[in-house]
Amino acid sequence: MKIEVDMYEKIRYLYTQEKRSQREIARLLGISRTTVRKYCDGSTLPGVRNGVSGRKSYVITDEVLRFIEDCLLEDESENLKKQKHTARRIYTRLVEELGFSGGESTVRRLVAQIKNKPSKAFVPLSYDPAEAAQIDWGEATIYLNGERTKINLFCMRLCFSAGIFVKAYFRQNEESFLDGNVSGFEFFNGVPKKVIFDNAKVAVKEGFGVHAKPQDRYKTLAAHYAFTTEFCNVASGHEKGLVEGLVGWVRRNHLVPLPRVSILDELNGFLYEKCKLYYQHQIQGRHQTVGEMFNMETPFLTRLPVYKFDTSRSMTVKADQFSTIKFDYNYYSIPIEYAGKSVSVKGYGNDIYIYYQHQQIAHYTRQYVRGETFYTLEHYMTLIEQRPRSVYNARPVKQSVSQEILKIGQRLNNPREMVKLLRLCIDCGEDRVITAAKSLSTQDLTFNQIRGLLIQPSLEESNQTATVIQGEISVKRPNLNRYDELLEGVSKWVQ
Repeated sequence: MKIEVDMYEKIRYLYTQEKRSQREIARLLGISRTTVRKYCDGSTLPGVRNGVSGRKSYVITDEVLRFIEDCLLEDESENLKKQKHTARRIYTRLVEELGFSGGESTVRRLVAQIKNKPSKAFVPLSYDPAEAAQIDWGEATIYLNGERTKINLFCMRLCFSAGIFVKAYFRQNEESFLDGNVSGFEFFNGVPKKVIFDNAKVAVKEGFGVHAKPQDRYKTLAAHYAFTTEFCNVASGHEKGLVEGLVGWVRRNHLVPLPRVSILDELNGFLYEKCKLYYQHQIQGRHQTVGEMFNMETPFLTRLPVYKFDTSRSMTVKADQFSTIKFDYNYYSIPIEYAGKSVSVKGYGNDIYIYYQHQQIAHYTRQYVRGETFYTLEHYMTLIEQRPRSVYNARPVKQSVSQEILKIGQRLNNPREMVKLLRLCIDCGEDRVITAAKSLSTQDLTFNQIRGLLIQPSLEESNQTATVIQGEISVKRPNLNRYDELLEGVSKWVQ
């Protein structure tokens, strides 16, 4: 029975002051003994609930509960300390995948009960427009070409508007660090007055905090883009808490479940769009969205310089007799006409570009292994066509084409046809060549059979003068339109 304060006052007075029994109080006040027993000793106040009812929320069905538990079990199986489901991410997936109609707080409370972990506390900060940006590195895991691969996330966050920029790299080296800074400035189309970072070796030569001395190239970058460097004290991540939170936020909100991409540029394109979309986000406790605050901050950002800073590690090397050059700990091929010549190499965080007299002659995804050689088949095709007997043992062929193409080549009549098949793969693509070869059931396969399925003359070409290949002989198709013109001229002359 629910009672008011006046009734509670009478129960307490009769019980404590007049020392009456519970039975007598119930009789005098006309209420049940159960109600008197509940309130007489002061353990319960009217209108105040003690504990919870224990009833289960109707939106937390067995299916929802299993989904939450599966998310947490998936985190355990992936065994990634910094890339796990948060309550918010689980709530987002519940809405998207199960049409969950409950509130986020319900999911948060349930996840907290399962995890039973205390909440973290942060110190709120305040910055003026364009006063500073914070940068940091973080690790994440993705599936790259089907293989589980650890990558590094360069994160930049403007301290006033909280605008974000994130880019993935293979390594946390100097080239990647410098490129991350420049890419971030270009994303925001301006430069803050100060950039806050920790004491990583890519940026700091010696010392720490206010005593840190920046690396020469980072110092040059800061001078070129007109910002001052500020470094945190040792083990003081709270000094750049805005970007510390960003690293984890990106992992939890955009990299769970683990992304599956074929190249790193595909992931960076995805992250770029998510950074743009973040302008629509409104941070709790702020009255404007991130984009609205960024528009307020933009006029205060320093303009980008006319010349873009070259973030690469550049060197001049001489190509060997195998038409390869060495960069870092690996070799990369270049076209054979440049063998023995000196070329320029620019190594960026994720890419390598090779130039000869200011003209780009090769491009590779940068590899961070040791003692390996990476070939491009097109670089050697002219030489292989001159020496066709080398085709089955050529390392550029074995490394560049699939096993299916090599098996098809074994069915051809001679090495020359294998060389032609490789050229056809370059022109039409391996997948089309393999599909065409599989459609031919004959054991004695010829190059012309495969080529005939892939390259067929159009109707327009068949009506014009053309060269038709029959085996190894070129036959010139006659132009019969000349005879029609001659007959027309004779007819006019007769008339």
